[in-house]
Amino acid sequence: MKTIVSEKGQITIPKPLRVRLGLRKGQVLEVHEDKGKLVMTKLNSPDPFEKYYGILPLGKTTDEIITELRGEAFPRGHRRR
Repeated sequence: MKTIVSEKGQITIPKPLRVRLGLRKGQVLEVHEDKGKLVMTKLNSPDPFEKYYGILPLGKTTDEIITELRGEAFPRGHRRR
């Protein structure tokens, strides 16, 4: 497959390669030269939930945290059907 380098130094990766390699918009690639060849390596995207790991206070159960956030599931005096 061939591609052309634009005036700004950009290239288009042919669609069959993008599909086969799972490249999507915003994918980060590491680029380096190896013996006169241009080599691109797909970097793993960070886990989208990683930034939330550890933000809840420790020392409480999940039920205690949910109750604190949402309130009692069945407040006193409320009749269950």
